[in-house]
Amino acid sequence: MNERMVAKSPEDLPSQDEFLSMSGLEAMQKMANGETAGPPIAHLLNYRLTEVADGRVVFTGTPTFQTTNPMGTVHGGWYGTVLDSCMACAVMTKVPRGSVYTTLEYKINILRPIPLGTQVQAIGVAQHVGRSTGIANGEIVGVEDGKLYATGSTTCIVMKIR
Repeated sequence: MNERMVAKSPEDLPSQDEFLSMSGLEAMQKMANGETAGPPIAHLLNYRLTEVADGRVVFTGTPTFQTTNPMGTVHGGWYGTVLDSCMACAVMTKVPRGSVYTTLEYKINILRPIPLGTQVQAIGVAQHVGRSTGIANGEIVGVEDGKLYATGSTTCIVMKIR
C-alpha cells in the first residue's frame, strides 16, 4: 500500500457505494495499487498489503515494541489481527459486485513467538466462497527465516446488498 493512501479519517475510505460498484477483487487491487486508501489499523500495527490475487492476499509487516504484552513478547492480538486481515481479504477477492462480507469467526494457532523486528508475511487463501459464506486459511511466515509462526482459519458471512 502506498503510504500516502493510509486513511486518516473516515472520508479517506471508499464509500459503501464505491465498494458495491466493484467486485471484491477489484477493490483489493485498487488498494494494492494505491488507488484507494487501505485500512488505518494496518498503519497502526505496522503491516501493509503487498500482494493480491484471486483468492489470495499477502500482508507484510513487522511487529514493534508497541505491539508487545507485559512480558515483552508480541501480543496474540497482533497475530490475530494480521491473520484476520489476510484471511478475510482473501475471501473478499471472491465476493461479487454488489455484495459485502465480514468476519463471522476466526481461530488462530500461535506456534512460536515472532522476535521483535522480524519481518513476516501473512498469507491468506480462500478455500470456498459461496452466496452466503466464505472460508479461508492463513499463515504467518518469516520473510528471511521461512519459519511458520502462526496459522489460522476463518468463516466470513457474505451479504448481497444490490
